[in-house]
Amino acid sequence: MIHYGLDGRAALVTGAGSGIGRASAIAFARSGASVMVSDVNEAGGAETVAMIEAAGGTARFMRCDVGNGDDIAALVDGTVAAFGRLDCALNNAGVNRLEDDEYEDAVWERAISINLSGVMRCMREEARVMLPAGGGAIVNTASINGLIGNPAQPAYSAAKHGVVGLTRHAALRWATQGIRVNAVCPGVIETNMTTPLFENADMRKIVETMTPMGRFGKPEEIAEAVVWLCSDAASFVTGHPMVIDGGSVAV
Repeated sequence: MIHYGLDGRAALVTGAGSGIGRASAIAFARSGASVMVSDVNEAGGAETVAMIEAAGGTARFMRCDVGNGDDIAALVDGTVAAFGRLDCALNNAGVNRLEDDEYEDAVWERAISINLSGVMRCMREEARVMLPAGGGAIVNTASINGLIGNPAQPAYSAAKHGVVGLTRHAALRWATQGIRVNAVCPGVIETNMTTPLFENADMRKIVETMTPMGRFGKPEEIAEAVVWLCSDAASFVTGHPMVIDGGSVAV
């Protein structure tokens, strides 16, 4: 694993109680950042903090529902109170309801509120403290479903397309003010969200066959890209939706 030189910096990660968020929080800490771990799952968040501290890193936990603007404002303020600054953020919290009809109003509205509006709210609050401090780096978790069509999930697909558009907007808006904004667009990654896929042998085989590399991705493979995008090594990268999918979109 690479050390990306984030010593002395502070990072915030939403949806950090498991999966890509947890792997990213751990990767930020490994590269020297103090990390604010956030999730609605308090037990998962506490476990992530314990994993970081066991490896010698610094982390705190705050519960945050990204569907609630007050929660997000408190999270950002809490990060600054804990660490004195906010340099990096991964807006990762999301939902993916494979079993529900996303054309139903309640399902649609929840998916958009968390997966898209939540990202907007997070960026708004992060920029509120980053701009006076001279800048920072923000990464939003989108998906390959934000770049290609998905016949099964209209709300998820619409939200993730929106995250890509929002990322490009914010990158342009803050390009001269020191804030870089990028997105990661994962393919199928082995997380709690995709459990129904990889626990079903037939479905797993179908998805693996559709991925040119012949396997699911790992959360740590996304985390490496996230931390790189927040590091000085990516200082000229902004507005980029980085595809990490084992070749799926290239087909």
